[in-house]
Amino acid sequence: MGEVFLQSLITGVTVGSAYALVGLGFAIIFNASDVVNFAQGEFVMIGAMSAVSLLAVGLPFVVAIGFALLITVAIGMMLEKFAIEPAKSATVVSTIIITIGASIFLRGAALLIWGKNFHSLPAFSGEIPIHLGSATLTPQSLWVMGVTALMVLLVRSFFKRTVTGKAILACSANPMAASLMGIPVRRMMLFSYGLSAFLGGVAGVLIAPIAFTSYDAGMMLGLKGFAAAILGGLGNPMGAVAGGVVLGVLESLGAGLISSGYKDAIAFIILLLVLFFKPQGLFGRAGSDRV
Repeated sequence: MGEVFLQSLITGVTVGSAYALVGLGFAIIFNASDVVNFAQGEFVMIGAMSAVSLLAVGLPFVVAIGFALLITVAIGMMLEKFAIEPAKSATVVSTIIITIGASIFLRGAALLIWGKNFHSLPAFSGEIPIHLGSATLTPQSLWVMGVTALMVLLVRSFFKRTVTGKAILACSANPMAASLMGIPVRRMMLFSYGLSAFLGGVAGVLIAPIAFTSYDAGMMLGLKGFAAAILGGLGNPMGAVAGGVVLGVLESLGAGLISSGYKDAIAFIILLLVLFFKPQGLFGRAGSDRV
């Protein structure tokens, strides 16, 4: 039982790190515009599939990943520019529906471009496992956890220490007041979608060597990232990160100790329980509005 627990814990932290990056992307968009971007999972898929294609045409590994992330960022910004910005006077619900439509469109485009085949990327630094007692840890898992930790620290520092980050926070708090202070609100929104897409693309290239990717791989990862953001508190980026790790660990422990058949169901059971009993999330703040 101890061996299964340790192995499940390692697997859970690895998978949870990917969920954390996706959940962080959800939180950034929600903070900037009060919109839940259900195309976030497609950014994960586009990052991974673009890297696979660029590597296949002969580009060096690092260059292929760099260009794949640039493609993902460009698509994220195009989503904001051509789908979200024209609907700026629409209700939040209408904007969410637009992101769902964008998700379906991107998935369909990916099917036409890459087909239904499964693809993977080579491991970043070999596949010789590292033994931790009776459990094993792959080098790629260390890359996933390490890069996720680095991204989280950089995003946190960006929002706390840079003028652009503080401008985005100001736009999320009060767009009209931010505009009156000279902050280009639309540009900040565009930047937020680009940053969110970048994080999704990073998650995609990190997990592609571990799990196969395909045109519809982002759908489930997007839902898991959304569950992570809800678990941690949708308006709390660092809470979304913690929620992703917690969700990954619980999911992996459930699969290892109970049954792998319940792996996907665990995330959504947790999501429903949080919505029922603590809708602000584990690390979110309860609030009230006067009506």
